Amino acid sequence: MEPILLSDIRAVLEGELISGKEDWYVKNAIVYNRHELNKTHTLIFLNRKDSIHRGHLASVKPCTVVTDKPVEEVRHLLGETAVIRVKSVIQSYWTFIDYYRSLFHIPVTAVTGTCGKTTVKEMIKHILSASYNVQASESSKNEPRRSFHYLLGIDRQTDMAVFETGLGNIGNIKHQCLIYQPTIGIITMIGAHHLDGCKTLEGYIQAKGEIIEGIKEGGTLILNADDENTKKLSLTSFKGCLIYFGLTHQAEFQAADIFYTKNGMAFTLKHHKQKHPVFIPGYGEHQVYNALAAIAAVHQMGMSITEASERLASFRNMERHLEVTGGINGSTIIDDTWTINPASVEAALKVVDELGKSKKTIVLLGDINRLGDYEKEYHQKVGSMVAERKYNTLVTIGEKAKEISRQAKKDGFTGDIYQFQTVEGVLEMLKEKVDKQTLLLIKGPMKSRSMIELAKQLKEL
Repeated sequence: MEPILLSDIRAVLEGELISGKEDWYVKNAIVYNRHELNKTHTLIFLNRKDSIHRGHLASVKPCTVVTDKPVEEVRHLLGETAVIRVKSVIQSYWTFIDYYRSLFHIPVTAVTGTCGKTTVKEMIKHILSASYNVQASESSKNEPRRSFHYLLGIDRQTDMAVFETGLGNIGNIKHQCLIYQPTIGIITMIGAHHLDGCKTLEGYIQAKGEIIEGIKEGGTLILNADDENTKKLSLTSFKGCLIYFGLTHQAEFQAADIFYTKNGMAFTLKHHKQKHPVFIPGYGEHQVYNALAAIAAVHQMGMSITEASERLASFRNMERHLEVTGGINGSTIIDDTWTINPASVEAALKVVDELGKSKKTIVLLGDINRLGDYEKEYHQKVGSMVAERKYNTLVTIGEKAKEISRQAKKDGFTGDIYQFQTVEGVLEMLKEKVDKQTLLLIKGPMKSRSMIELAKQLKEL
């Protein structure tokens, strides 16, 4: 966080200093009982319903409590720390966010989408970091509660910022955009996910579309020209710069001549009648889309496509994102245990189709969570996807995933089918089936430690 004189903060919040002095600098800020309190020089937003016990702040002095509690309820803090009393602590929190964000006139990118958002965010960070000081969200830790902390990571040394925005419920992206106030917004693609919170696919699409209203006036919106669900979003209210990426002619950043090559994808990027060769580590057509979105964003910040492409070639594909390694009995393992939803399954199967040519193919799929009332329907759709292919073996793990194998069998899948309730027994079965000619995909939910461990064992044996 950029240090700010407490007297300036008090003036911005239009608060009353009822204890302590304001001639020191604030170097951190938290919402009490929501964020961890472990640093000195912290501004603490204390809600009316929360309480701080005497002595709790001793280890982090000097600090300041901002609260709308009556004076008698914070009297025990007087003399222990600075206290600023405000009319509304919630309003003061948002006022402080607006004030802090206004200190920095830099490109800030917010990335969302059902698939690819973490990778696109990491690609943008990688491209920019060679020349700029970049503040970014960590890995795929994109919960709204983390956004305040990520914003405060911007300081006078920061040249660019890029944040991934997560979605569990309607309003999440709107909340994060109010904090980040992005100058560039990206929607990678929209599939079916988080239907437990958004109730329907239509609700989920609209929730993703909250980023459109969240972009600062005069900013840039970057969209997937080929994604059918993205096309359902209304853009009538957006008055900024609109950029499309994709494989069709409607895309300003268009990929052509795509082919698999050693350790990744190669393609030609067409932009304003110019052609640029691009290589991106990591397999799959979806990775081409990710690269297009990242290049479009940094180009909007002023970087040439040639320079962006050269830097992207050294990008290190993320662990457990269709990670291809050697494994058990000399087989080839594709570890895609980072997350699972219908769209990411389809992307993974396309990679198996390409890399599995002339190989014995095994696909191992786990439960797809957060589909709400559409759980059975989408597991069946995944089963139908598998049935369209000539894989040798389908293995499902979990109660929900049983529907995948049931539907695959119903649709005429010709390979062997195995159903497991848990990972117990899976490794032993696979030891007997895989060899040097086998390609095995393992894909499961992010929080399934057992499937992550199984993938690790498959890669180590």
